[in-house]
Amino acid sequence: MTSVLDRLREGEIIVGDGSYVFTLEKRGYVKAGKFTPESACEHPGAVKQLAIEFARAGADVTQTFTYGSTEGMLEGCAYTSEQINQAACDIAWEVARDKKTLVAGGITQTKSYTYQDVKDKKLVQKEIVQNAEILIRNKVDFIILEYFRNVEEIIWAIECLKGCGKPMFASLCIGPRGDSAGVDPGECAVRMVRAGAHVVGANCLFDPFINLTVLKMMKERLDKEGLSTFLMSQPNGFRSPDGGRYGYCDLPEFPYALEPRMLTRWEVRRWARAAYEVGVRYIGGCCGFEPYHIRAIAEELAPERGRLPEGSDKSDHDLSDMRKISESYSGKQDVETQYGLDKCCKEFWLNMEPATGRPKSAAMSTVHDPEIKMDG
Repeated sequence: MTSVLDRLREGEIIVGDGSYVFTLEKRGYVKAGKFTPESACEHPGAVKQLAIEFARAGADVTQTFTYGSTEGMLEGCAYTSEQINQAACDIAWEVARDKKTLVAGGITQTKSYTYQDVKDKKLVQKEIVQNAEILIRNKVDFIILEYFRNVEEIIWAIECLKGCGKPMFASLCIGPRGDSAGVDPGECAVRMVRAGAHVVGANCLFDPFINLTVLKMMKERLDKEGLSTFLMSQPNGFRSPDGGRYGYCDLPEFPYALEPRMLTRWEVRRWARAAYEVGVRYIGGCCGFEPYHIRAIAEELAPERGRLPEGSDKSDHDLSDMRKISESYSGKQDVETQYGLDKCCKEFWLNMEPATGRPKSAAMSTVHDPEIKMDG
């Protein structure tokens, strides 16, 4: 199979997969709060089913379900990091062999950095290497370093994995104000590329449109520095323009009442098109991105990719079914409201501002120190 970097060099758009911890929590296989991935060991069938759904929706990549599986993050867990990572690799490869997807080994931020006052580089790199060894032993196609809040930590991770022989993707969970130390997105991107990352970008915490702002800032600075690299975007699936430094995590609705903020498939299509036009070539999702969201990415970019996903056999992606139904019901009272001809137009859905159905629902929550200012 052609490597992910060769495919990107050839101009292909790579569609990533989506949410594991949030989706599996909704399905009853992950506990909210800790959001650790022991269900790879406890309920491998559930993890596999979700991975299959992402692949059928158009994902070119099956990522190992290893979020938060560095040893320090598993306090109180019945399984070791090695057991979880091995089970996750087994699941990913089983799906990849059937669906012809690439396997990405995921590694996230460490306890040694995130929850310690003194940042010990050796301890951080020890945690990173412990996780990576299992992924590399299982011959993943590439490594995704994701959900890092500090560029310093992700650079330490890149440095200790540079010799592993795998393409290195580096993704920070930051907003327009930059990482938690105040390093702006453009400078973060420059540092990651110079450290040795092959692909850089941002994931989680913020919605697609805020994430896209971050990617634009990264691209502008990289261009200014004359650094050529590929960009990746895997935002979360909840509208959160009113989020704080930790994005949607700072909202009152986090984590048990976020459903009203879920993206529509048409918002995803609008964002995917905008991301492509900016120059992003690895496009997927993080927490909250369901399989139908991934399908929306693949369908929106089908003309550029030259194919529709397998799951489009059950999707009215071009609204042709809506048009047939609408025409058959035209002029019939009551039913015409449900299937009006105005709904056969792509712009109708792309421009929609969905209602919540809750008369007392506010448009925004009040968050201390919001990431972006909503005035005006």
